[in-house]
This record gives sequence, structure tokens and C-alpha cells, in this order.
Amino acid sequence: MSLKPIHCRLPVVMLGLLLCAPARADRFGDGGSRRHDHEHAHQALARGEVRPLAEILARVATEAPGEVVDVEFERENWRGAKLWVYELKIIAADGRLLEVLVDAATGRILEVEQD
Repeated sequence: MSLKPIHCRLPVVMLGLLLCAPARADRFGDGGSRRHDHEHAHQALARGEVRPLAEILARVATEAPGEVVDVEFERENWRGAKLWVYELKIIAADGRLLEVLVDAATGRILEVEQD
């Protein structure tokens, strides 16, 4: 029995981590304080408000290739709109640490920063 390469299994692993681990999300109406709640990610996905993480990772891999080392799911104010975003930390091939913000509903990359 042969195992699939890690890049083939990574989206499934990351989705599992996202749904099992606490996610950070803004509470509405409380001045922007944060609370950890993995249920937001699960519920938003179940309601169809966000794209699955595997799909997001596949899209991001073409524009910001590298090894994904961290994923956060947050509610962000983005240019006046409240959006669910995936915040990905990626180690690029040249060793740079990138922070990639992705609109969780559309899969559109909002921002790529060098961390």
C-alpha cells in the first residue's frame, strides 16, 4: 500500500484541523473583541456561506505556492464589509513567510503580506 504525497493529503488534513480546532471570530456588536469558536467555521460551511478549505487551498496554491503552516478562520472588516476570511500562513519556496487573506465566500485572495 502506498501513501499519497503530502500535497495531495494536505487539503483534507487542513479542513479537519479547521473544523476541529478553535477558530477565531469577531463577535458582532461587542466592539470587536475576539472569542474562540470552531462552531462558526462549521456552521458557516453548513449554511453555504463559505467555500470548503480544500477548494481555497487549491486556488491559493496557484498564486501563492508553498507549504501551508497555519490556518485561521475569522470575521474581518474588509473595506467596510464584514467578511469571513481564511488567514493562511505559507512558507514560500524561497523561505519567506507569507500571510494570505482569502474571502471565504468567494475564494478571492484579498491580500498577500510578507510576515
